[in-house]
Amino acid sequence: MAFRFLCLAALMAVAAAQCDRLIPDLSYKLNGINMNFPCESTKSIYISSGRYVPKNVIATRMQIYKEDAIVALPRYKHGVPFTLAKFSLRTKGCQASLTPFPCWPMQEEGNCDALQSVVDIFLDQMDILWALDVGIVNTLEQPVRRCPPKVVGINMKTGQVIKVIDLSTLISANSRLQYLVVDYASDGKAYVYVADAGAATLVVYDVFDNKGYRVVLPPACANTQKDVLYLALVRKSCGNALYFSYLSSPKMYSIKSINLQNGQAAGAIVEVGAKQEGVKTVMLGSDNGAGIFFRYKGESDVYIWNSESCYKPENFVIVQKGNECRLPTQVVPGYKRLMWAIESNFHDYIANTAGCLGANMVVHPLIKTCDE
Repeated sequence: MAFRFLCLAALMAVAAAQCDRLIPDLSYKLNGINMNFPCESTKSIYISSGRYVPKNVIATRMQIYKEDAIVALPRYKHGVPFTLAKFSLRTKGCQASLTPFPCWPMQEEGNCDALQSVVDIFLDQMDILWALDVGIVNTLEQPVRRCPPKVVGINMKTGQVIKVIDLSTLISANSRLQYLVVDYASDGKAYVYVADAGAATLVVYDVFDNKGYRVVLPPACANTQKDVLYLALVRKSCGNALYFSYLSSPKMYSIKSINLQNGQAAGAIVEVGAKQEGVKTVMLGSDNGAGIFFRYKGESDVYIWNSESCYKPENFVIVQKGNECRLPTQVVPGYKRLMWAIESNFHDYIANTAGCLGANMVVHPLIKTCDE
């Protein structure tokens, strides 16, 4: 399996609180205060104009490239100065300082050549970071569509934008774009898959040929209500596959990547298995192999399921005991060959009960303690 866990019983014995069961040298606290602006005058202008409100900043998604963590900062509320940022995992001390990525000009709200609200990111095997920009800001307040939705490809080696995919023709009035993954065919072509929860579709885009289409989900696995449509790309012995499920769906589904790439999706969706009755599953990502990480709604324990095995509770392995303060929103492979989690009190943020300091966010490796 493509991950490992650290034994921390000795460290846990001296932990002051359940919320801080972390590896001190490899844990990074994020907040809306430690954000780097081009200069102090720019920062002052943003504060005075209301374009920078530290408590309204939250990081929800993450990818790791070498020694840097890239995080998505969706503009769910006003006052988020930049929507895509990075920080170094070699930072000394637990407080991370966020820097706009790939650059400050790419963060200008209202400029459709820039990023408006990045809700998900994916680092592919060619070291290209793909960002899903929904084009809508202030989602949890008074939503404003600044620009059409798009996917932006950024070369991590150079920091240059190398691809912009306009999704305007692939969405409908009911669309709610939420997650994306990127896969490569045997001929080297890249394909972007985007979850459109509102329209109950999967958007498939051939990056090389600049064309895309929509896979309409069958009624059995579709949910037209306001819900979350999760995606996870796995690499199995029989080929890559896209696993997906609505949060409220009682079942897990999958489709082989080759069927998506060849435009042969009709009838190719497979029912993987039923979820535990009355339990809602939050998919958190994959281990770049056959493993899918997940948790249950409202719970912070992280599990992994090897998709080569049957989708049954006896095949779900707990890999981290959680706490009452934060919920993981993604698990990704990365630095020091570890699996990393990004967590926050997103539930408090949505309910406006996070307090004047804003969201409590942390990035850290998955922790498997000795007594578990």
